[in-house]
Amino acid sequence: MATNEMQSRVNEFESTVAGVTISSKAHSLSAWFVLALRLMMGFAFFYSGWTKILAAEPFSAAGYLNNAVPAASPLSGVFAWMGSTPWFAEFLSVAVPWGELAIGLALLVGAVTRLAAFWGAFMMLMFYFSNWDVAHGFINGDFAYMLVFLAVAAFGAGRILGLDSKIEQYDVGGQTLLEKYPMLSYVLG
Repeated sequence: MATNEMQSRVNEFESTVAGVTISSKAHSLSAWFVLALRLMMGFAFFYSGWTKILAAEPFSAAGYLNNAVPAASPLSGVFAWMGSTPWFAEFLSVAVPWGELAIGLALLVGAVTRLAAFWGAFMMLMFYFSNWDVAHGFINGDFAYMLVFLAVAAFGAGRILGLDSKIEQYDVGGQTLLEKYPMLSYVLG
């Protein structure tokens, strides 16, 4: 009986935020779609980082920040500061391509998936504000990709044919890694 009960709850989820509880039951194919989202975003970010790193001309964050961010963006002043501050622009010129590559690789192999998805969502949020255009509303591709990253993190996509399922179960003195260090659930999964 316990096995049947557990099997029936595998695709159920529930969450309470600010006193409001929602619950649902996902279709059994949902895991495949979550895996597809993880791999899609992993490939997109890996490819984007890889092409920036191997480009004939080095990636320049300053060039983008100083010339491409619309003045209408609510963060245009922040981006202008980033682009005109040499040390920060140099940092971003390295952090953006290598960050994209690392996020992409982590998602492709399903390791430290929640951490990678968080930073992917953060990058997409920054791209959202730096590509500011609300002519067709506040939702655009950058915003949608940010939500995809958050879904990948929320659904623990690294456990679906990913290394996180192995890492979480790693034995540390008779306990799994997650039992010994429960805070890692915010990074793995």
